Amino acid sequence: MILYPDFYCKNIKEVNIEKLRANNIKGIILDVDNTLIDLDHRLLEGAEEWCNDLKEQNIKFCILSNSNKKEKVKKVAKALDIPYISFGTKPLKRGFKKASETLNLPFKNLAIIGDQIFTDIIGGNRCKMYTILVEPISTRELFITAIKRGLENKIIELYKKKHENKKEG
Repeated sequence: MILYPDFYCKNIKEVNIEKLRANNIKGIILDVDNTLIDLDHRLLEGAEEWCNDLKEQNIKFCILSNSNKKEKVKKVAKALDIPYISFGTKPLKRGFKKASETLNLPFKNLAIIGDQIFTDIIGGNRCKMYTILVEPISTRELFITAIKRGLENKIIELYKKKHENKKEG
C-alpha cells in the first residue's frame, strides 16, 4: 500500500547496516524537520555518529527537504557532511530523482527516511524506494503538519495492526 512504510521505527538510529544490506540499500535520502532536527533546529543526539558509522560501511547520504529555508537545511547537511536538496516538493518525484542523481544510485538501491507519510513515504513508494517511517523527534509541529498528523496516526495504527497479525500468523 502506498501509505505504508516498509519499516517503522522510533528514530534513524534504529536503522542499521544489517537492515540496509538485507534490502540492498546503498544510499539513504533523509528528511530534515522532525527526522534529523526538532523545531528549535537541534540535531537528534547521536545522528552524526550514526551517519558516520554508515558512511564507513559505504552507505551514501543526501538530504531531501521540503523546506524553503535553504540555510537551515544547509546547516544540517554541513553538520553531517552530506549533500542536500531544499524545497524538494515531496511527494512529487522531482526531488527524489535529483537525490538519486546526486547519489548516482537507482531508486531500487535507495531508502528514504522521514517522519511523514504524506510526503516522505508516499513519495518514496511512488519511486519504488525502500521507505522508512520514524516517529517525529518533537511533538511540536508546524501548523500544516499538525493538521495531517491525526490522519497519519490512524494510518500508523492500521500498519501496526497489520504487522502484528503477520507476526502471529
